[in-house]
Amino acid sequence: MLRVYLKVLLAGMLFAAGNLLSPAASGTLAGETDTMQIKIQNHTFTAVLEDNPAAQAFANSLPLTAKMEDLNANEKYYYLSQPLPAQPQAVHRIQAGDIMLFGSDCLVLFYKDFSTPYRYTRLARIQNPGNLAALAGEGTVKVEFKK
Repeated sequence: MLRVYLKVLLAGMLFAAGNLLSPAASGTLAGETDTMQIKIQNHTFTAVLEDNPAAQAFANSLPLTAKMEDLNANEKYYYLSQPLPAQPQAVHRIQAGDIMLFGSDCLVLFYKDFSTPYRYTRLARIQNPGNLAALAGEGTVKVEFKK
């Protein structure tokens, strides 16, 4: 009798554990990350979203096509129509491919590495930003963001 009870208990525990890890229960599989696509000219990049309220709100607002202006020959920026729940932090070092929020409504796509004293809310990071600087170029560029 004890053996049957233990088998039933073990089966129930395995069933419960399986439900906790299922995509329906968590939205993603264990170890899986949420991504978005970023298109500049004819090249598409994949970016991994941060796990914070601003990144989630940004992802929920997609798709977005933005004419992004250049600033300091290292970043593109665009003012969003709605503010996001910002949680700015000192980031100290920017890397090409960082996508951040300045203030609560300024979307920034960085295409060069540099140090900074400014505070940003991290939204996402392009996985392989290799030719990002060449594609972003000078002046205004059309950037498409989509899930």
